Amino acid sequence: MTRVLQWEGCLNVRDLGGVPLEGGGTTRFGVVVRADNVRRLRDLATLAEHGVTRVVDLRFDDEVAADDPRELPVDVVHVPLLSFDPAYRERLFELALASEPAEYLESSYLDFLERFRENFGRAVQEIARAEGTVCVHCMGGRDRTGLVAALLLRLAGVSVEDAAEDYWLSEEALLENHEEWVAAAETAVEVRLRSVFLVAPRETMVGVLETLEARHGSVRAYLARAGVPEAELDALATRLRGGT
Repeated sequence: MTRVLQWEGCLNVRDLGGVPLEGGGTTRFGVVVRADNVRRLRDLATLAEHGVTRVVDLRFDDEVAADDPRELPVDVVHVPLLSFDPAYRERLFELALASEPAEYLESSYLDFLERFRENFGRAVQEIARAEGTVCVHCMGGRDRTGLVAALLLRLAGVSVEDAAEDYWLSEEALLENHEEWVAAAETAVEVRLRSVFLVAPRETMVGVLETLEARHGSVRAYLARAGVPEAELDALATRLRGGT
């Protein structure tokens, strides 16, 4: 089986199976797939053909509203992971302009994880409660999806370094598309802002996970504080590791 999936219409799709576990073995294929916006799929039947029974959509309400009116042939749960009011969005813009991309990403990710902790908990709960394969996605599959995927991998027992490696794969998958987007920017400020999306540095996710775990003790403890019941965390971790 292969981790990187070629779903026509999408750019950044991979199974969370096949990632080394710290105690030996690898994560199980067919439990969770991470993706960019699956409504871009040329053929929506791709989801069911891969065994997907539930899609967890992490996007903003306005991103969902802008979709073409295509009904997915599986259960869809919309969990807006983040919520940006104008003042907060402006703060993020200022931080992005004043920081190097890796520094901005780490700082903003950590803020998201604390500020929107309950949303992260709900997203993980919806994944845990599904039967069959779950596809979790946002727009590009790098930031919101990347954070949720990293939490899942750490919950399963994947090392910080290997969880960060999975995050970095999004840089490779999206680079050509993002380079074209940056090149189309009309101002220097816009180039600077868009350039944040060119990278997904391993060290960024390493820093995020290490800081989060220093604050909470573990990703599991963070998710418990985010509202995910212990029994659901146990069951999800077991499934991700390949148990029954």
